[in-house]
Amino acid sequence: MAEYNMDQVLENAGNAASMGQDEACAPAPDSVGGPLPKGRFANNYFDGIPVTGVHKFLFFIIMAAYFFEQLDNWNFGFVAPALSQSWNLAMTDIATIVFWYFIGMTSGGFLGGVISDLIGRRKTFLCSILVFSISSIVTGFTDSFAVFTVFRALTGFGVFCMMVTSQTYIAEMSPCESRGKWQGKVAAVGFCAVPVVAFLCRLIIPMGPEAWRIIFYAGGVGLVAFFFGLKYLKESPRWLVSRGRVAEAEAVVAFMTHRDIDLSAASRKVEPKVKVTGVITGMFTPRYLLRTTLLILLFVTITPAGFLLTTWTTQLLKMKGFTVTESLTAATIISIGVPIGCFLASLVSDRGGRKIPLALLSVATGLSAIAFAFMDSLTGLICAGFTVTVVNMAVNFILFSYTAESYPTTMRNTATGFQNGLARLSVSASQPLIPLIHQAYGFAGVFDAVGILYLVPVIPLLLWGKRTGGKSLEEIE
Repeated sequence: MAEYNMDQVLENAGNAASMGQDEACAPAPDSVGGPLPKGRFANNYFDGIPVTGVHKFLFFIIMAAYFFEQLDNWNFGFVAPALSQSWNLAMTDIATIVFWYFIGMTSGGFLGGVISDLIGRRKTFLCSILVFSISSIVTGFTDSFAVFTVFRALTGFGVFCMMVTSQTYIAEMSPCESRGKWQGKVAAVGFCAVPVVAFLCRLIIPMGPEAWRIIFYAGGVGLVAFFFGLKYLKESPRWLVSRGRVAEAEAVVAFMTHRDIDLSAASRKVEPKVKVTGVITGMFTPRYLLRTTLLILLFVTITPAGFLLTTWTTQLLKMKGFTVTESLTAATIISIGVPIGCFLASLVSDRGGRKIPLALLSVATGLSAIAFAFMDSLTGLICAGFTVTVVNMAVNFILFSYTAESYPTTMRNTATGFQNGLARLSVSASQPLIPLIHQAYGFAGVFDAVGILYLVPVIPLLLWGKRTGGKSLEEIE
């Protein structure tokens, strides 16, 4: 078999694009070693074309970046007790760090989307990896509370900027037939970082009073994904076409699919470039108002409920009367449901037009949370908590796909960032309410509230939600 040369494919694709041939395209070769088919293949980006080894390698790079992003995202919750003891910090100091981390995440959501729509998905994705990886290393080295807080906030900015950008990037780089599957698979691998960081912290932190620093150094390993991405990651062809760079977009698609792609028809469907202010106001024009309103409802109910599950369960189990060891053991077992939930999303996301599995899993999450509220034994709590974690993560990553599909290329990432940033603001606003609910209604009241929040948007979603699964992004527009 002839050796497959990526650069030669790219060069061939560019030459063919300049020739303007119109003949029908022969079927793509089954192996990556075969030549490009003769003639040009009129297509809407990747739709209807099998995912190749090159394509999968791109998703693998995103998976690796996602893993280290989540390592940096989840590590502080496990490190905080050791950090408090090492630096003699008060609870208010820990709260200050968490507050500024959420400010960084919110900023990453709002600004990351705008930046990605302006300079491209690839550059924004790679810069985000640099920001959260370098910031994590700095937080490990510093002895200054102020420096730690600033760079922890920058970690949050980079983490959420990359998450928002990756949602749009995967949506634009996937075939319509398997868009949800790849979103789920990437997330499933990425969120394996949650049990991994839990295990690392249990292993490393007891080694010494300053051993917590090693956990932040480990977050810098994300730079490996940066260098792979710098060499192999390609710009989204949809973004290139939106900037009038059609020949470059055709070359990227040919590079990924091993076919000579003609995007002239797709390029004629692109809306004119608009300013940032026009993008933000465009979300609320009559054309997009209903979907924007529905997505806001989904995010401001589901996201605070999901964060309550992931950040408060250990503390609330302890307040329920279990020991610290029992609470941590339960939380560790429950956390294994995080990547499993993302994998579940990859299996069901592309069915039912996207909104049906989103609605059904929201109901399952709500009912599971209510069941969790009334469990008393540790075994029952672990089983119910594991179940609610699995379906909660599945809901969230189907919602990410659903959001990225709901807007045109010219505003897709700005709109995605706006929705996600608004979701993080709702998380911040909900935090003071949790102790009040617990004081008034106890453990059961808190998780009953979680269940209700998941059930609230289900009927509006079924009535007014748009079917997006299995359709090209241009058809959805």
